Amino acid sequence: MHVLLIKFSLQIPYSRSLKDKRSQVKSLKDRLSNRFNASVAEIDALDNRQLAVIGVCMLSNDKPYLEQQYSLLETMVLEYKQLELINVTREWL
Repeated sequence: MHVLLIKFSLQIPYSRSLKDKRSQVKSLKDRLSNRFNASVAEIDALDNRQLAVIGVCMLSNDKPYLEQQYSLLETMVLEYKQLELINVTREWL
């Protein structure tokens, strides 16, 4: 079994409040969770209105499949216009 943990650091430049931020983050989390059947959570910078850190965890018995899903997931985050991707880290567990 292969487990892939991905951490996205995102900037939310147009967020004026934590409510704006949570709305944008929730929308992205729901899209990722539904599209990739992955566990998605906001894991850091909870009180910063213009910064979000999202963790995504996927598991499979096929490592090439997870690598392909990682590429698709990263593309989806990059295409999400309300957020700017600052950094991505991935870790195999």
